[in-house]
Amino acid sequence: QVQLVESGGGLVQPGGSLRLSCAASGRIFSIYAMGWYRQAPGKQRELVASITNDHITNYADSVKGRFTVSIDNTKNTVYLQMNSLAPEDTAVYYCNANIVVSLGYKGVNYWGKGTLVTVSS
Repeated sequence: QVQLVESGGGLVQPGGSLRLSCAASGRIFSIYAMGWYRQAPGKQRELVASITNDHITNYADSVKGRFTVSIDNTKNTVYLQMNSLAPEDTAVYYCNANIVVSLGYKGVNYWGKGTLVTVSS
C-alpha cells in the first residue's frame, strides 16, 4: 500500500519560514501529481499548492508569491517552502498525491496524516 509521510511542521513566528516535506512510498508505478491542502479549526479544507510530474504548479491566491511547491521525481517527494508566514496560515497541512500503483490502473488519491503548522508570536 502507498503511504505518504509529512515532516517539517512546527511553531514559527510571523514573518518566518518553514519547509514541509512529503515522501511517498510503497507500491508506486507513477505519480501524476502531488500537493498540499490545509485545514484550520472551524474552516473548510483548501488546496494550498499542487504540482504535476511535469512541474506544472497551481497555488491558492492567498499564498501566491509566498509559498513555493516543488517535486523531486526521483525521490517521490514534494516540498512546500513557506515564507512570510502569518497567523492566518496556521492549520494542519495534509499531503496529497495522485498515484498509479500499476500499469493499466487509474490514478488514485492518497493522503498523509497531516502536520501542524502554528504561526504565532
